[in-house]
Amino acid sequence: MSNLDWIILIATLSGIIIYGMYKSRTTKNLDGYFLSNRSMPWYLVLLSIMGTQASAITFISAPGQAYTDGMRFVQYYFGLPLAMIVICIFFAPVFRKLKVYTAYEFLENRFDVKTRTLTSGLFLLSRGLSTGISIYAPSIILSSLLGWNIYYTNLVMGGLLIIYTMSGGAKAVAYTQQLQLIIIIGGMFLAGYLVVRLMPANIGFTDALKLAGGQGKMNIITTGVTNNHFDWKDKYNIWSGVIGGFFLALSYFGTDQSQVGRYLTAKSDRESKVGLLMNGLVKVPMQFLILLVGVLVFSFYQYHKAPIYFDESKIVAAKKTPYKDALVELEQKYTTDIAKQDVQKLNELRTQYKTILKKALPGDDANDTNYIFLRFVVDNLPKGLVGLLIAVIFLAAWGSIAAALNSLASCTVVDFHKKFINKDCTEQKDYNISRWYTFGWGVFCIIVAMFAYNLGNSLIEAVNILGSLFYGVILGIFLVAFWIKHVRGNAVFIAAVISEILIFLIYALNIISFLWLNVIGAFLVIVLSLLLQPILSFSKKN
Repeated sequence: MSNLDWIILIATLSGIIIYGMYKSRTTKNLDGYFLSNRSMPWYLVLLSIMGTQASAITFISAPGQAYTDGMRFVQYYFGLPLAMIVICIFFAPVFRKLKVYTAYEFLENRFDVKTRTLTSGLFLLSRGLSTGISIYAPSIILSSLLGWNIYYTNLVMGGLLIIYTMSGGAKAVAYTQQLQLIIIIGGMFLAGYLVVRLMPANIGFTDALKLAGGQGKMNIITTGVTNNHFDWKDKYNIWSGVIGGFFLALSYFGTDQSQVGRYLTAKSDRESKVGLLMNGLVKVPMQFLILLVGVLVFSFYQYHKAPIYFDESKIVAAKKTPYKDALVELEQKYTTDIAKQDVQKLNELRTQYKTILKKALPGDDANDTNYIFLRFVVDNLPKGLVGLLIAVIFLAAWGSIAAALNSLASCTVVDFHKKFINKDCTEQKDYNISRWYTFGWGVFCIIVAMFAYNLGNSLIEAVNILGSLFYGVILGIFLVAFWIKHVRGNAVFIAAVISEILIFLIYALNIISFLWLNVIGAFLVIVLSLLLQPILSFSKKN
């Protein structure tokens, strides 16, 4: 990057930190640190919900996902608007009426302590792991720009985020996300505009889309039907998106404390509902546009030489091994063949290149999907704009990870520390211990980030797979709590444990696409609870 890019990057990030510190003044108790004294207007609730959801993974990985697999990933979000309506009717009013700090407090009132503890524990595990992956995403950028080892960049990025989150709690998160999203959305529009401008003079926006469509990248709606039957392993289609996506969104926004904590900060029930409904309206078009940038980048590389491999730092490392000559030879063949526009031949050379990289760097994953958009930005955008786009990705990381750390700390304090360790803390002690739990979860997430290097998926897919392993079961517990009144704590607890084991088994056997795990997990808990309740009731009587 140029000196101008570094100045813009540092100035943007410093400005956000200062603004967040200034806006973070709040009462030093749990209500202030975790829920902003329940004082946020609907538009801040909306921006906080979106900012928590739109992590750096969205802006690093989603364009790469569209570049390699087309637009069909957008179907993953089709169930979200309907989920927002259900949450506004059933979930949000209950949480606000009970004035809970976490969603899982409701489960103790409805069932018992062990069910609350199990559900909160499942959340902590899933959110802690996914937040570690989210820390890894911006670390990729630092590693690529500075040439640092990814482990060092994880430490730097994680350390900055811990300081950032500990300083202000939920209020700092909400107010900084307001600025972050404005810069982020503006930055992505700018990136899309510049991709088109950098194409040949006779190629416009519609031409770029037609070209991508001819290569199968505009596959916005897919049925999942192949060879006259429905493919249950197909990851993204209209049915898995509407049904599986609905259950995933219902669990994520209705039971995941990182999101529940956002709309509990609202100053009224109406403000929280408006924020949620607006999220349902805005999220799908926003994700569509981010994916569209990836499709435009694909079209751009039909007229310009695409790298044979997008992760430049890995190429540098591999060329320090005995496999250097083999890599250079493939690069020369690629340069010769790229002029012939033989897509099949070029893809074969890329595959061969990745195979040699795996041999040169044993233990490393050769998937470069997460580096496609970053490489495009660094190689092609004008000075100054590179720094701005990199700042956009950092801001997305800070907003989502800060909210996640805040929610992890709130669950640990409220559902575990104050329940089992020290029930009678003063407000000041509550505040202090909350900040230390934020620090502890930050350290945990940095450790997870150290192991996120070889996931084998695009990061956006990896996070959603991880969530789907837990969200269906968590949602099932809440659905039983809301709608099946005769089922008691013991039945739903046993049902949840069995269901979670079965979900892991189904995933390990690769029986079905991961989005369907959300549906299966929820129904397993419901059905097993209904079967177990009469058996347990009969045993108790005898």
